Amino acid sequence: MIRIRPLAEGEARALWAVFQSSVRETASADYSPAQIDAWAPAVYPGAAWETRIARNAPWVAELDGRIAGYADVQADGYIDQFFVAGFAAGRGVGAALMRAIEQHAGTLGLAQLYADVSLTAQPFFRRHGFTIVSEQVVTVRGERLRNARMRRVLAAG
Repeated sequence: MIRIRPLAEGEARALWAVFQSSVRETASADYSPAQIDAWAPAVYPGAAWETRIARNAPWVAELDGRIAGYADVQADGYIDQFFVAGFAAGRGVGAALMRAIEQHAGTLGLAQLYADVSLTAQPFFRRHGFTIVSEQVVTVRGERLRNARMRRVLAAG
């Protein structure tokens, strides 16, 4: 069973584990080991990560009582983070998180959602109505990674 809920205090480290799993287990099919190490370094970044998570205020997905993913949407419609742990891939966690984001976007009165989406996640975002606005190359810790800016126009309420 999938449960979506707001972030609880003290969960930043658990979300780091989801992020690590998502990048290292799932995205590793589309990025080199050096790119993966740059994107998801093995060392927990501590306060910087905790501040980012608190600022983003993500929705957290639990699968059978275990944290399996998280995603946020900012006031302008930007999805900064959207990650599903490797053990939960293909089990509906991402779809449940996307529904939560869409509902929240509706309460905010947003006209669109947009995100910088990895090669790995682009098919998922396409299935959820996003289209590529532009392809990008970003530099992370000295490594160049390809991704795409993707956007979805939301139905008028």
